[in-house]
Amino acid sequence: MPITRRHALGASLAALSLPTGLVHAQAWPTRPIRLVSPYGAGGSNDILTRLLADGLAPRLGQPLVVENKAGAGTRIANELVARAAPDGYTLLHAAAPIAIGAALYPKLPYDAKKDFEPVLSTAIAPLFLIVNAAAPYKTVAEFIDYGRSRPAGLTLGSPGAGSAPHLTAELLMRSANTTGVVVHFKGDAPAYTELLAGRIDATLTAISTAVPHIQAGKLRVLAVANEERTPLYPQAPTIRESGYPAVVGYGWFGLLAPAGTPAAIVRRLNAETNTVLAEPALRSKAEALGLEVRGGTPAAFASFMEGETRKWAQVIKAANITAE
Repeated sequence: MPITRRHALGASLAALSLPTGLVHAQAWPTRPIRLVSPYGAGGSNDILTRLLADGLAPRLGQPLVVENKAGAGTRIANELVARAAPDGYTLLHAAAPIAIGAALYPKLPYDAKKDFEPVLSTAIAPLFLIVNAAAPYKTVAEFIDYGRSRPAGLTLGSPGAGSAPHLTAELLMRSANTTGVVVHFKGDAPAYTELLAGRIDATLTAISTAVPHIQAGKLRVLAVANEERTPLYPQAPTIRESGYPAVVGYGWFGLLAPAGTPAAIVRRLNAETNTVLAEPALRSKAEALGLEVRGGTPAAFASFMEGETRKWAQVIKAANITAE
């Protein structure tokens, strides 16, 4: 037998002896990939999802088709991907509500820990404590003292019940031992409208919609709820350094695949996406959306999600928050 035929036969037999998942992973991808966004078109998750799709396509050699599956607090998209084939051709650009859902909805059709393979964290949306510029309080301490001086306490606006801003506002009030109410609006813009009109005391939301009003001198940033100061607005102190170390909260996004997706596919997705996230052009566009780019390992993202789930479940229980 000629040596070339012998080598070819040996290679074929070796391939046949490999686990099916590994063979598929070596060939992946051979067709377009669905990249599911749990929100509608035009929002920060959708735009970042499309930036990732554009950056990953040439690196993977296949197009990534973005599908918007909005509704039910991201649960529609989450369930779709949880039930998809674990072959690397359906991915979820998950958002923070996936880690909050289990505490709010006891009968979810999926398990956020068991039904997904974490790939990596893509970005966070820092939450800023923003007040009307005409308000008398100029620091977090003064803001809390103001709330304690009023029988009804503080009123903070959020873009929706059960959202990261809502829970972070509840965490702030509980940590500061002050009373108040979180008023829910359909998005950030209506909350800022009420803040500008002086009908609520503050918002604890993303900064992008507020930037024009901050620049015009109509709104004031008191602090950010990150672990550390953010390059999006570095002059803002953290709420932690303002005396409340437990108050950390933000919106976040990350890539998830269905549970059982071959490890080789997850590793390649992780490596390629980290490379795309490191590109200065993408980082600049993300910052314009009010996002702080992350990245990292699958293990780090899994640990992060577990921590978020545990933390917010405690806040939801303590504040007696129920799904609306």
